Amino acid sequence: MTRNSLEIKGIGKRFGAEDVLKGIDLAVRPGEFLSLVGMSGCGKSTLLRIIAGLERPDRGRVLIADNDVTEMDPSDRNLAMVFQSYALYPHMTVRENIATPLRMRNLSLAGRMPLIGRMTAPAATLQEIDVRVGEAAETLQIAHLLDRKPAQLSGGQRQRVALARALVRSPAAFLMDEPLSNLDAKLRAHMRDELANLHRRLGATFIYVTHDQVEAMTMSNRIALMSEGRIEQLGTPSDLYQRPASLTVARFIGSPAINLIPVEIAENGSVSAYGKVLNIGASGSRAGQVATLGVRAEDLVPAATGLKVRIERIEMHGADRFVHTSLLDDSSHRITLRLGASDPLPAGDDGVFAVTVKADRAHLFGVDGQRLAGLSHRELVA
Repeated sequence: MTRNSLEIKGIGKRFGAEDVLKGIDLAVRPGEFLSLVGMSGCGKSTLLRIIAGLERPDRGRVLIADNDVTEMDPSDRNLAMVFQSYALYPHMTVRENIATPLRMRNLSLAGRMPLIGRMTAPAATLQEIDVRVGEAAETLQIAHLLDRKPAQLSGGQRQRVALARALVRSPAAFLMDEPLSNLDAKLRAHMRDELANLHRRLGATFIYVTHDQVEAMTMSNRIALMSEGRIEQLGTPSDLYQRPASLTVARFIGSPAINLIPVEIAENGSVSAYGKVLNIGASGSRAGQVATLGVRAEDLVPAATGLKVRIERIEMHGADRFVHTSLLDDSSHRITLRLGASDPLPAGDDGVFAVTVKADRAHLFGVDGQRLAGLSHRELVA
């Protein structure tokens, strides 16, 4: 399998008066699984189509193996694209669908004809195509389906056919545009495992577009989270979850959603919420600022003192409990805790208890939405 670097330099794209991409720079490492993730309209699919050559950028360059391919046709880029709709030919068998890119590339117009091709095309070429189709089908575990038509296949089987058709080309990279979005939840989870395993076996470069943060978090080596035509943060799934660079990233990544609490930073660096001093401190240079505290559900814990909350409902998730609460000081503000199924919950008859923050796992964001540095643990004196 070909392993080439892919680099995007200063890519910009406008549709009418709208700036869809605003100067994207991105280097994709050979053999990595990189996901482009973000809300609908953030520009991720447009960027993928520019990489594929299906759209032309207004500015910037696309390089594959250090070669500028910005003006090349899609067919000359040696990239394989897997679409959301699968794009299979309904009148062809699975075998013929998988073979199509090889026949288009290696045979003359006459050689591509179903009947004439078998008589006029070089036997060695036809044999090589059959071998590569068989190998791709075996890799995707669909060899027993080669003589069926797409209408006779399930959604997961059609997706495997689309992947096999991309695989036979031995491309420089696989480009995937939300390929699992048409599948039901159970099959989507299964196909996530299939894709991750396929990537490990092939060692190929995958660029994967999705709006589903679970797909991005579970399959990717790195994630580029996009917002309003820019890359908001690029890093490993752990980077984006544990050290979100902005409120946009913090809100998008993680399930349940991160808890966001308005806070104030005093002159001495103490951080308070609703007049209650918390067990975290901020750098002195942040004194007097209004900010937002971000805390994951598992990083809020019941305590003797802290913010008072009231239980609204509890969800059981096997070994975990999601405890949904409202703040006593602001009943419209919801807070979620993730606790073990057997962890004690010191709530009274009224469902009220106090929570405190794991200081080393808290995140502080300024009024501009960007991450603030300098958080620390503070001992509270009664």
